[in-house]
Amino acid sequence: MKAVILISGNGSNLQSIIDHADKIDLQISAVISNRDNAFGLQRAQSANINTYFIDSKIFNSRDAFDNELISIIDKLDVELIILAGYMRILSPLFINHFSGKILNIHPSLLPKYPGLNTHQRAIDACDKEHGATVHFVTEKLDEGPIISQETVQVDTTDTEKSLAEKVLEREHILYPKVIHWYTQRRLKLKNEVTATLDGKKI
Repeated sequence: MKAVILISGNGSNLQSIIDHADKIDLQISAVISNRDNAFGLQRAQSANINTYFIDSKIFNSRDAFDNELISIIDKLDVELIILAGYMRILSPLFINHFSGKILNIHPSLLPKYPGLNTHQRAIDACDKEHGATVHFVTEKLDEGPIISQETVQVDTTDTEKSLAEKVLEREHILYPKVIHWYTQRRLKLKNEVTATLDGKKI
């Protein structure tokens, strides 16, 4: 299945997906970034994957930026959009255009800690468990139907950095697994509110 991956930074989840692509029936048609210095672009180029940089500074609105993004993705004729550390909030215009085709991975056990600084928030709350969530993207930020989660233990010695490293290690296992469900057409979004696997609500 053809997909595009949207990134903004280092691209470690991108690298994991590139490494697993053949095993999960995925063809990465392009990697698109809103930051020209994102290291993930170099990762993609090293794997001979087409890359695009879209400069938000030349657009006067989020919709205008997302219209350009839609135009590029439509020409690539893909069936899946994978967010891998993409730090722009997608507009309703974009989300509705690709409804049911957008996956995101978030570094917390949603619905806990949407948004940023999730690892420090988990430490500050004295949580015993933390983790990562893959979900479908809908109009509400980090509130789309949850597909699957991986948990890690939070130790009293953990720092934001050490906890982030633990979670990232689990993300690299979780995301390819969920993407494979999608490429096998086992995973679907039903009526914008329900994730189903093999026809059953998750």
